[in-house]
Amino acid sequence: MSQVTATLYQPGRTALHRLPVGAKVLGLALFSLAIVLVRSTSASLVFLTVTLILAALARVRLRTLARAARGVVLLALFVAAFQWWWYGASKAVESFVDLVALALAAVVVTATTSLNAMLDAIVRWLWPARRLVDPERVALAVALAIGTLPGTIALALETRDAARARGLGRHPRAYLSPFVIRVVARALETGDALHARGIGDD
Repeated sequence: MSQVTATLYQPGRTALHRLPVGAKVLGLALFSLAIVLVRSTSASLVFLTVTLILAALARVRLRTLARAARGVVLLALFVAAFQWWWYGASKAVESFVDLVALALAAVVVTATTSLNAMLDAIVRWLWPARRLVDPERVALAVALAIGTLPGTIALALETRDAARARGLGRHPRAYLSPFVIRVVARALETGDALHARGIGDD
């Protein structure tokens, strides 16, 4: 696999740096799921507080956090505007804070994990299934997806709202299944685009 470096990665010896890649990726996935499923402004503020505490423990530079927050603010404002229109100010604030919290959580993971280590771990996990999927291409797609988690959470909120519009808001399966399908489709499209450009080829 071609060597790839992550511009956000900050070498260090904190507890988060020492955690296995799998633990961090799983933690980020569970955190993202919690943001989607737990819907309240107070919970959103708790999520944001948790990410800031983790960033402090990982000693992530303030400049890095500010850059990540600045990059997601436009998307967050766009989503919040629609939430305000559909559901009111409370939901708009909740969506905005959720997106910022998720972006910062992704920054903590990428700042404490070299991209090469993450890619190698994903390839290792998928290697037993190499006859069914290309581990390297999937690894690249997943690594890129982690860097675009705010967009993924926006997709989750959009899918959830579509389920609510159909009167299925109380049935998580009604929006989790379409959401997973859309995320996988996006990952495969990303992998195909990378493959077409020769990225990730041996």
